[in-house]
Amino acid sequence: MAPDGAPAAPGHAVLCTDLVKVFDASGDPVPAVGPLNATFAAGRTTALVGPSGCGKSTLLRMIAGLERPSAGAIRIGGGTPHDLARRAGLAMAFQDAALLPWRSVRGNVALGLRLARRPADPARVERLIETVGLGGFGDRRPAELSGGMRQRAAIARCLVSAPELLLLDEPFGAVDELTRRRLNRDLPALWQGTTAILVTHSVVEAAMLADRVLVLSPRPATIVAAIDVPLPRPRDEDDSALRERIARIAGALRTSAPGRALAAQ
Repeated sequence: MAPDGAPAAPGHAVLCTDLVKVFDASGDPVPAVGPLNATFAAGRTTALVGPSGCGKSTLLRMIAGLERPSAGAIRIGGGTPHDLARRAGLAMAFQDAALLPWRSVRGNVALGLRLARRPADPARVERLIETVGLGGFGDRRPAELSGGMRQRAAIARCLVSAPELLLLDEPFGAVDELTRRRLNRDLPALWQGTTAILVTHSVVEAAMLADRVLVLSPRPATIVAAIDVPLPRPRDEDDSALRERIARIAGALRTSAPGRALAAQ
């Protein structure tokens, strides 16, 4: 559901076919991704986990249209990432909050609607500010906030437009543990029905937020395990069924190795 209780924009499946990314700026090729084949289900949340530097964020940036694949293709609802961006159907939360320093929290969150070419909706903006735990800070500017508070404002800015595709690149990395737990519990309801792809280093976070977890190999990233998390929300970190999924994801990470790629369908 969208933040005001209205249905979120319908999500689209994301199809990656024979996807490869090689960086070659200095004449010394560095394979980063692939070949990788995956389908990210429409209206569902998929988490990407893997070793540091394995290519998770590069894959996310290719899906966002910020990096061009060296080979292969990405289709989103039958179109390209740039097609989705042109109609303002994509929102992305980066590791850095990237708030405009001269705008208040309220102004930064409202900017998400303007960038998506949506009408102003002050009530929705205020509701999201409250939901991410920034009630009473709407008039504050980024310099007056902690790193975790700035990141929460950035997440609210992404969610306010109810995007068709939501991309989250380690969005809770700067958030304290208690706030992270609350956001893991409360935020998924806000993007229900939206296709969401999350990059995280936290196995617990992946299991809390995702309907499916893809475990990636060391660079160049390939998929070595696909683990469904068919559990109701809100989820409890101490639930035995969730702990079993966490253990499976952690086990797949420990045993991941190049050359065991599979197609995540």
